[in-house]
Amino acid sequence: MTPPPRTVRHPVRIVHLGLGAFHRAHQAWYTQRANRDAEASGTSGWGIVAFTGRSPHAASVLAAQDAVYTLIERGPHADTAERIESLSEVADGGDTARWRAAVSDPAVAVITLTVTEAGYRPPVADLDADRVALRDGGPGRTAPGRLADGLRARRDAGAGGLAVVSCDNLPDNGRVAREAVVGLAADVDPALARWIEDEVSFVSTMVDRITPATTDADREAAERLTGFTDAAPVVTEPFSEWVLSGDFPAGRPEWESAGAKFVDDIEPFERRKLWLLNAGHSLLAYLGLLRGHGTIAEAMDDHACVDALEEIWAEARIELPFDDEQVDATLAALRERFRNARIEHRLAQIASDGSQKLGPRILDPIRARLASGRGPGRAEAATIAAWILHVLGGDQRDAAATRLAGHLQGIRDGGPDTDGGGGLDAALTAATLDAIAPDLAGDPAVQDAVRHQLRALRTDTTLAPAEAVTSATATPETPQGAH
Repeated sequence: MTPPPRTVRHPVRIVHLGLGAFHRAHQAWYTQRANRDAEASGTSGWGIVAFTGRSPHAASVLAAQDAVYTLIERGPHADTAERIESLSEVADGGDTARWRAAVSDPAVAVITLTVTEAGYRPPVADLDADRVALRDGGPGRTAPGRLADGLRARRDAGAGGLAVVSCDNLPDNGRVAREAVVGLAADVDPALARWIEDEVSFVSTMVDRITPATTDADREAAERLTGFTDAAPVVTEPFSEWVLSGDFPAGRPEWESAGAKFVDDIEPFERRKLWLLNAGHSLLAYLGLLRGHGTIAEAMDDHACVDALEEIWAEARIELPFDDEQVDATLAALRERFRNARIEHRLAQIASDGSQKLGPRILDPIRARLASGRGPGRAEAATIAAWILHVLGGDQRDAAATRLAGHLQGIRDGGPDTDGGGGLDAALTAATLDAIAPDLAGDPAVQDAVRHQLRALRTDTTLAPAEAVTSATATPETPQGAH
């Protein structure tokens, strides 16, 4: 058998950082569809050069098959396959010369990013190392450092401005990317920071497409469907969504022809996705792992998990600026997507980097409820409590939580539980909120809600009955619906 053949190679006009399954199932897929429509109308397509984020492995595997791969859409009952050729080149992210040459190419108009939430807030020591390296003319190693280094090469080449498009699950991710890059550049070269502010647009996006890790069975499926041997297929669900907001000073593909939406205000769409899909994923991940499940679909067969999921959706929807019909349609689609057992979305994958993910997914909805005079939601509090137990379990896969994990373990191991759990649960809750949400740490209602759920989950991994809200300003739930 031979690998899937290439039929066209478009000129590189997009640089991507973070070559992984999601990028290949989402931005590369949208670009493939846009290129197909461009070719049909007689215009030029857009090629992507994609750089790995950490390990060069993905680039080496894809390079061996000329960067062509199979995208498998896995529905509830059957698979369909599509050949993707929008990646014109793939490269090791550690190849500094190639990265600088790609970003400084005048033909390149867009840089896209999929570096995960944690990539925008790397450890302080790594940023300090980047500052030293960049001042000496060397490359950056963090995502902000690589961008600052590449944009410096572009400025020095006189190649003009472009758009940086963040495609990670962060509210206002374009602003977050801008602050990370400009802030680092300002520490290294204030003139570079000014050039970036003047010439580079940072576009915010909302992205949505469940993309589990590829397995050997998926590679076998790709060969069965296409007749070609593919070492790097991507499996994803039929559903996809991409909403973008921002300027493209050097142009862009016609992604809207593939279904992307361009809007003036992306914030409502971000909240809808983060507070419904992503919050639901986090709840199912931490609660589901406690209850012995391995995938989203398995958790959806557990009544306790489903009841908690429906509850967290009811808590969040009250604060969303969409009417009942729109929210109901979103939730109906999510239930169908989550129950698609043929998409093996691993809970351990979703549970990684929780210290970065809980803020926009769980803590922000709590803040919105408090601002509206309501108490924290029971299922929202339970998600934080389940994460505490996940961190204590020692397999949190979250570098930013390493210090907190040690602190929590010290609290747990520091002495006997003298009052039936209240003292221990209160101490664990206080330490966690101090670390991830200091603005909420002093709120008695939040403290009590998380402590109450932590106590229950430590004993039987089910949510505790709701307690009376301690906040003096709390008001009853309003009817679910529009604002």
